Amino acid sequence: MDKILVLDFGGQYNQLIARRVREHHVFAEIRSYRTPTGEIEKAGYRGIIFTGGPNSVYDPASPRCDRAVLELGIPVLGICYGCQLMAALEGGEVVSAGAVSEYGKAEFTHRDSPLFAGVPETSTVWMSHTDYVKTVPAGFTVTGTTPSCPAAAIADEKRLLYGVQFHPEVMHTEYGKTMLRNFLFSVCGCAGDWTMEDFVKASVEKYKKELAGKKVLCALSGGVDSSVAAVLLHRAVGDRLRCVFVDHGLLRKDEGDLVERTFREKFDMNIVRVNAGERFLGKLAGVTEPERKRKIIGEEFIRVFEEEAKKIGHVHALAQGTIYPDVVESGTGASATIKSHHNVGGLPSVIDFDEIVEPLRLLFKDEVRAAGLELGIPYELVWRQPFPGPGLAIRVLGEVTEEKLAVLRECDALFREEVIAAGLEQETNQYFAVLTDSRTVGVMGDARTYGYTVALRAVSTDDFMTADWSRLPYEVLAKASNRITNKVRSVSRVVYDITSKPPATVEWE
Repeated sequence: MDKILVLDFGGQYNQLIARRVREHHVFAEIRSYRTPTGEIEKAGYRGIIFTGGPNSVYDPASPRCDRAVLELGIPVLGICYGCQLMAALEGGEVVSAGAVSEYGKAEFTHRDSPLFAGVPETSTVWMSHTDYVKTVPAGFTVTGTTPSCPAAAIADEKRLLYGVQFHPEVMHTEYGKTMLRNFLFSVCGCAGDWTMEDFVKASVEKYKKELAGKKVLCALSGGVDSSVAAVLLHRAVGDRLRCVFVDHGLLRKDEGDLVERTFREKFDMNIVRVNAGERFLGKLAGVTEPERKRKIIGEEFIRVFEEEAKKIGHVHALAQGTIYPDVVESGTGASATIKSHHNVGGLPSVIDFDEIVEPLRLLFKDEVRAAGLELGIPYELVWRQPFPGPGLAIRVLGEVTEEKLAVLRECDALFREEVIAAGLEQETNQYFAVLTDSRTVGVMGDARTYGYTVALRAVSTDDFMTADWSRLPYEVLAKASNRITNKVRSVSRVVYDITSKPPATVEWE
C-alpha cells in the first residue's frame, strides 16, 4: 500500500490535507515535524507533504524538520509555511510580506510544470500568509505567481521538490484537487489502490494480533464513532470485548433504550448499561464553563469504566471511538487547541488500564461511516446523527439541570422530526437544537411569558473540519419553530444559527 507522509508544522488544515489525499485512494499519515529522518526513510513513503503553520521560518523558535528530509530522494510538496520552510532549508530568503500580505482568493498564473498539468494558465487559489519567499534557492525556479506574490509556486524538478504558497487542499482553490492528484500520481507514482475494505481488513488483523488473549472494555455511546469501533473490535476479539454503555443522563430523547436494544439484538454483543444520570448531574452542579464540563464528563466516564472493569476482572485495554477531528481540535503537535474532546483532551492523567485502543483515530467522519457499512452495520445506524460524547451538557448553555435537559430533549426531537419529515436528513450532515442561557419576553394567550431562547443548528460538511450552515427551507424552520413554542411551554423564542465553521465550531460549546 502506497503511503504519503503529511509532516505537521502546526497548521489547522493539516487533517484536511490528509483527507484530500485519501480522496484519491492513497493512504495519508500525519506525523510531527520532530519525526527523525531515519524513521521517515524506513517507513517507505512515496511522497511527503510539508503542511502550513502559524509561524515565521526566520523565527528561531519556529518548527523545523531536518534538512536531510529533502535529501532522501522522496518527492516533497511544501504548502504555505511548508513552502517557505523548504526554501529556507535550501538557502533561500523568506521575509515578511508587510502591507502586501494575502488572505483569501488570489489570481494565480503558472508556467508548465508536472504539478500544474491540466490546470488553466490562470486560476483562483486561496492564500493565507504574512511571509513570502523573496529569493528562491539555487536549483529552484519560480513556477507560479500572483499579483502580490512573485514566488507563489517554486520547484526543483530534478529533485522532485515542489512548493506552493497557497492552499490546494481547500475548496476555494479552484484546481486544488487537480494539483494534489498530479503530485500523488505524476510526481510520486502512487497507484491509488487504498480502500476502506483494506482498512477494515488490516485493522481487524492488527487487533487480532495486538489484543490476543486480552480483555477489552469498549466505551460505547451508541453514536456512529463508538458503534463502528465496537463492531470492528468485536470482529477482532469476539467475546473478549465487553461494551459498557454509560447512560449519563445527557442523551437525546429515548436514546438510551434504543442503544441498548440495538446492540443486544442486532450484534449479540456483551453489553452492560450503567444508569449514572444522577452521578453526572451531581458533578456538573454549578458548572457553567464549557471546558470544565468536558473535563468533568471525560473523567467521570473513565471512572465509571474503571468501576465496571473491576467487576469483570482485570481488563487490559480501553477502546474508544476517537476520530481525526477530535484529535486536531484537542490540539496535537504544534497545532492550537480549539476545544478538548472528552476522549482526547478530557482524559484524566491517571487511567487504570494497561492501554487505550483507538481503532478509528486516523479516520474522518465520512470514512468512519464507510467503514461501518463495510463492517455490515445497518445503513440507518451508520447514518445516525453525530452526537458529542459530553452529550446534551454542551448543548445546554450555562449550568446543566434536569429541567433544562427535559426542555432541550423535547425541542431537539421536534426539530429533527421536521427535518426528516421534509426528506432533508441526507442533505444536511448534522442538525440539532441548543438551549441558550438567555430568556426573552413572549406572549401566549394574551399573557406575558418569559421563556428560554432555543437555537436550531444545521450544517453541511464532508469531513467536519470545515462546515457550512445548511440552507433549510423557511417552511421547515417555521414548522419546527411553531411546534417547539406550542408544545414546550417554557420556550418563547426560536432562532436559527447561520454561522459556518470556521469561524464557529459545529457545536456551541
